Amino acid sequence: MALRRTLPFTSQEKPLSESILSSAQSAPSPVHSHEALRTVVAHDVDEHAHNLTNWEQRYDQIAAGRFCGILDEWRAYGLQIFRERSSLAVRQSCCVWPDAFWFGIETGVGGMRINGRQVGAGMIMTRPGHREFELMTPDRHEILGIVIQRNILLEASEQFGSKIEWSKLASAELLHVDQAALHACRHHIQTLLDLDGAGNARAMQQGNVISMLLAMLDTSEIENEACTSLARRRRIVNDARDYAMRNQDLAVTVPMLCDHLHVSRRTLQYCFEDIQGISPMAYLRSLRLNGVRRQLLHGRADGAPHSSRIGDIAAAWGFSNFSQFSCDYKKLFGESPSSAVKSLA
Repeated sequence: MALRRTLPFTSQEKPLSESILSSAQSAPSPVHSHEALRTVVAHDVDEHAHNLTNWEQRYDQIAAGRFCGILDEWRAYGLQIFRERSSLAVRQSCCVWPDAFWFGIETGVGGMRINGRQVGAGMIMTRPGHREFELMTPDRHEILGIVIQRNILLEASEQFGSKIEWSKLASAELLHVDQAALHACRHHIQTLLDLDGAGNARAMQQGNVISMLLAMLDTSEIENEACTSLARRRRIVNDARDYAMRNQDLAVTVPMLCDHLHVSRRTLQYCFEDIQGISPMAYLRSLRLNGVRRQLLHGRADGAPHSSRIGDIAAAWGFSNFSQFSCDYKKLFGESPSSAVKSLA
């Protein structure tokens, strides 16, 4: 599997040696070289997407209501540890900084998907840097994340007598891991992010997090690759989304999608419910509404008269009936488009 241990390891071992942490300080990394802990609260999903340092992300709100997101983030020398909480279901398009690996640990309610695959109990998610992936998160969701630079992970694994099979790790999406190591890793992440101040205690927790990450990888098994039928369903969903976004000024309908993709209405419905958890029209309508909101927010920086632009922006995203658009917008975001513009003025 991803790691094979040649030396005994227990959760009582000391955290990473100072040599690894000191060598990491001189390693090139897009993450700030100094240690930093911060908490950021956002009340817009697009704003929340940009709060995670050095990620390329776009979030679309799927569930209706007023959004609230909280990010607790620790950065130190090519290492990023965070806790992300969101009040409503979100579609996330994510890309981690290059030459690194991301590991995601779901907590709480469950129901998360990565690239259309359900994250089961006892699993963690992983993707290499500079590789786009998609997450679907449910309401009242919390996820813990570790992003670690490749050379730091390599040096840490060598210290503990482990060998990383890079090709397998780079292609994996889901890992089955030891439950005790998973529980300990969650605990150390939460403890690190909840500590007051800095100093030796935080450095120790940072080492503990990496140690428990290695323990999880050491006993992990890669979930089987997506079967042919799942890959086909995922491709249909992606092609439908791409078609809708290429024709954003049109109110794309189910018959239009079926004709373009050469699939039946039943097949299209099943693909979206299996991969995204919602119907195709609800999913695509939410993307268009998020597109309008994102453009309105970005227009604030242009100094343009927003109230006069709402109708034009809505039409550009395929909403020809302004009254229906306003109703749909308010239902999804919990406020009218005009109220959103005024609050951002």
